[in-house]
Amino acid sequence: MADQRVVIVTGGGSGIGAATARLLRASGHQVIVSGRRPEPLHLLAERTGAVAHPSDTTDPDQVAALVETAVSRFGRLDGLVVNAGIGRPGAVGDLSPADWDEVMRTNVTGPFLLLRAALPHLLASGAGAVVGVASVSALRNGSGNAAYATSKAALLQLCRSLAVDYGHRGLRANVVCPSWVRTEMADRPMTRLAERAGLGGPDGPGAPDGLDAAYQEATRLSPVRRAGEPAEVAEAIGWLLSPAASLVNGAVLAVDGGVTALDPGTFAFDFRIEPRDGGGAATPGAARP
Repeated sequence: MADQRVVIVTGGGSGIGAATARLLRASGHQVIVSGRRPEPLHLLAERTGAVAHPSDTTDPDQVAALVETAVSRFGRLDGLVVNAGIGRPGAVGDLSPADWDEVMRTNVTGPFLLLRAALPHLLASGAGAVVGVASVSALRNGSGNAAYATSKAALLQLCRSLAVDYGHRGLRANVVCPSWVRTEMADRPMTRLAERAGLGGPDGPGAPDGLDAAYQEATRLSPVRRAGEPAEVAEAIGWLLSPAASLVNGAVLAVDGGVTALDPGTFAFDFRIEPRDGGGAATPGAARP
């Protein structure tokens, strides 16, 4: 393909990362998928033809090896999807220093190390593109979400720094901010929500019906009234990587079904909010029309 690109996708074993890798491979691009768990990476590689490279992006040596794999195999590197991330719930007074450090190392330091290692190759391509996968938590906050929200806001500004500092050399860097998307990572807090709220059928809150009910509850105030699917976010990422977005640089694209367009001060006119005891990062109060 004349416009074939070589792209590294971190956190590529599941969720948004895997959906992005599938989309790019279906479009004829070369993809290197990275993540800490080898099994899902190799399975994805078998199914799509992507290159699996298990690695921990908080380790500078593993980051260097990941970039070298892309360049040695395909001769260049054109794009980078910074998607690997973790969350640890808790307010500032509740978080342990160890949890805070783990979130920051994974969500901020890891991307910095990878961007730094990939930068010479992205610049050499003449039209390099970076997409950071942040979150609406980078723009709006919720209770018990201090570490995750702070890290995603930092990722947003890290990518914008690339846009400002290297845009004149042909590099574009943009950010997508999803709201709730049905992924393995999101299933965990949704299971906790189902447990606390007594959602789901006889098979328990972790069963499909419990997760469905939890996602429905968590997105009740969303204008689209549902969680997103990984493929929907992947479409936005694919566009930002493509020449079709050639003038888009330093942008923050909310892929959130309209959540960040809402004014919380108007909720009382359409909903009755019923707070739950205890608070928590992923356990908003019930909302009833």
